[in-house]
Amino acid sequence: MNLANKITVARILLIPLLILLFPTNPYYAAAVFLLASATDKLDGYIARKYNQITNLGKLLDPLADKLLISTALILMVSQQWLPAWIAMVIISREIIITAIRLVASSRKIALQADRYGKIKMAFQVAAVAAMLLSNGHSNITSGVQIDQILMYIALIITVYSGYNYIRNNYRSLKLV
Repeated sequence: MNLANKITVARILLIPLLILLFPTNPYYAAAVFLLASATDKLDGYIARKYNQITNLGKLLDPLADKLLISTALILMVSQQWLPAWIAMVIISREIIITAIRLVASSRKIALQADRYGKIKMAFQVAAVAAMLLSNGHSNITSGVQIDQILMYIALIITVYSGYNYIRNNYRSLKLV
């Protein structure tokens, strides 16, 4: 297993630590979440720079992202920091896109990703981190719930990126 894949596996292995820390110390949970999120950039950089792109990495990297975000969303729903419907929409989008990728892969079709997937991930990470750091409470000094605003922006971008992905790859898949 190459370095890029080891970093991806480390991201997955940080998820149980996130789960463990979440109920007792959301600030430490936020630190673990941000560290795990940062490894996404690092493993991609290493894989490209050192020509370590593998089929295993192509499978594990998006899976690690989805597991990390989904876990955080579910944890926040469990504390009633986040409405369940938002988590369901975001997680459903991830499942649908993953299913499409699996179907395409089984047909030996390479689907093109676009920049909206990266933008989506950035906003999801920002929204989750903001919610963890605010512990589900609004900003006391201004009353503005920046974490909620970021989450709604992430939700909109998530839905749009899913729509855009399907639209851009519709002909490749020949979905009818």
